[in-house]
Amino acid sequence: MLDCVYAWLDRHRAWGMLALRLAIGVRLVEGTQDNVFSHERMEEFARFLAAQGTAAPMFSAYLSAYAQFICGILIVLGLFTRPAGLVMTINFICALIIAHRTTPFVQTWPALMMLAAAIHFLFCGAGALSLDRFTRLEARRLDRRA
Repeated sequence: MLDCVYAWLDRHRAWGMLALRLAIGVRLVEGTQDNVFSHERMEEFARFLAAQGTAAPMFSAYLSAYAQFICGILIVLGLFTRPAGLVMTINFICALIIAHRTTPFVQTWPALMMLAAAIHFLFCGAGALSLDRFTRLEARRLDRRA
């Protein structure tokens, strides 16, 4: 009985990856859209980074917010997912060092989970239900015709 359940889950594993991509990508976009669309919020973020001793705080604020926003969209779409995973891995390592080095574990946990998800996307890609897969299949089809 359990073998049948596992076999069914294996055949439909792409839905699990899609659920993870949607959850992480939407969170990235939702968590940064206020900075992207409001200069005052971006300045507030830059002041926070400056208080943490971050070099070039305004540049760093823009870099982090836009990286998260754009990578969030890419992850939702499943497009350039591995490069987005790399960018988010670097971003969340920096976030842990800059903003969470003194915070309690419960406050650090969300950033750790985003780092874990970014590493997962870096190593595993977007899965079958993604634009990455579609563009890869399309590229292979075009290569065969050439």
